[in-house]
Amino acid sequence: MNASTGTAEARNGTIDPKEAAHFGRLAAEWWDPKGESAMLHRLNPVRLAYIRNAIDHHWPDAGAARKPLAGKTAIDVGCGAGLLAEPLARLGASVTGLDAASENVAVASAHADAVGLQIDYRCADIETLEGETFDLVTSMEVIEHVTDPAAFIAALERVLAPGGLMLLSTPNRTTLSRIMLVETAERIGQVPRGTHDWHKFLTPEDLTAHLHAAGLTVRDTRGIAWDPLKGLHLSDNLALNYLMAVVRE
Repeated sequence: MNASTGTAEARNGTIDPKEAAHFGRLAAEWWDPKGESAMLHRLNPVRLAYIRNAIDHHWPDAGAARKPLAGKTAIDVGCGAGLLAEPLARLGASVTGLDAASENVAVASAHADAVGLQIDYRCADIETLEGETFDLVTSMEVIEHVTDPAAFIAALERVLAPGGLMLLSTPNRTTLSRIMLVETAERIGQVPRGTHDWHKFLTPEDLTAHLHAAGLTVRDTRGIAWDPLKGLHLSDNLALNYLMAVVRE
């Protein structure tokens, strides 16, 4: 069942099996802030600050609440071992986490159980999800790993509920990102080798075009920059990595 039109439709996933296998091999260390996913642990607080601000702006009546997503549904697409899904649950959402690597789903489920959170983790591609919509759709550092970005965005649009909010992040395709994320971070072990294919990075213009084609509008764009004093931080500089708040209007 198509969540938008109600028509039956066969769908194929856009996740590259090699990409899923790569991230599945990292599952055991995903929650170790000093392990191979160390960069994600540094990145996550920056992303969460943006996400909370976007939630407060989109649902201003709940902005002052400790759990502004109470009564709302959320899906984190490409959830890994749950670094974002768990904070969304703590903000009050009923959370579904989707990942193509079964190893990640197993680790995510075990970690959620250990900390007393109820999260519906599934090993599946977003394109195969049928008949469900969510108030909040998030997908962080995922689109650069799929085989068909346009089809991936169209699938995210199908599961976005009317009046909902979509939040995305991805590296920009610039000389700086190639030096910092591929040549440097992977060489020194901050990011596992083979994680990034720079040629698959999307510029903000690329991503905006895919979003517009799917009937979505970019409400806000912010960069994630790095410097020796601040580390990773939100910035107007989009050259390294950026986040987008997206709506259907």
